[in-house]
Amino acid sequence: MARRAAAVLALCLAACESTPPEPATPAKPNATWQPFVLPTKRETRYVHSVIDGRPVIQADADNAVSLYRRWLRIEPDNLGRLTFSWMVPKLIETADLSLQAAEDAPVRIVLAFDGDRSKLSFKNRMLFDLLEAVIGEEPPYATLMYVWDNRAPLESVILGSRTDRIRKIVVDSGAAQTSVWRFHERDIVGDFRKAFGEEPGPLISVALMTDSDNTRSTVRAYYGEVKFTGPGDTDR
Repeated sequence: MARRAAAVLALCLAACESTPPEPATPAKPNATWQPFVLPTKRETRYVHSVIDGRPVIQADADNAVSLYRRWLRIEPDNLGRLTFSWMVPKLIETADLSLQAAEDAPVRIVLAFDGDRSKLSFKNRMLFDLLEAVIGEEPPYATLMYVWDNRAPLESVILGSRTDRIRKIVVDSGAAQTSVWRFHERDIVGDFRKAFGEEPGPLISVALMTDSDNTRSTVRAYYGEVKFTGPGDTDR
């Protein structure tokens, strides 16, 4: 199931306005971090770098959007905590995650979950069927994102502009903390319940996402290590 998630997820996240592309060949699952490029869109560039002696991923988006993703599978009973860090030198001034036309963010951590698709609304089933026909891959049942927004209050939940199966929790807000490393530790199950009002299914992928295509802007960001710690304190 995991191999069928990412392409349509990226299409929803990017809020594409362009003509639908020809169906793509589904990606094969891979445990390593790999870029995922969205058809018809310019690619965000993710490169390995070192800052102050620590390894990081540098993301550069120039009117661009793509993901840097790793497949995995963690069953609900084994979901624990997620730790990550990021640093943003400058925000995208015109970005607003609550508006479809300005739905960009300098940094996002994107978690994709499997689930019972019979519970989807008619609207979401129609959207998922349409996207699957375009891309040839099935979207994840639910997508939870941790984001940095320009103005939304901390811990607020922002619903996706095209589907409510994408929900964003604001963990950094405003420009006061730019150019410094921000460290976060999150309770995955608690955050999923908060965002969706239901229990999570298996976690099937994690991705970094820096995008600027809707605002047609340029942004740079840095990501530190992304780490999962289960109930038994086992790193993944």
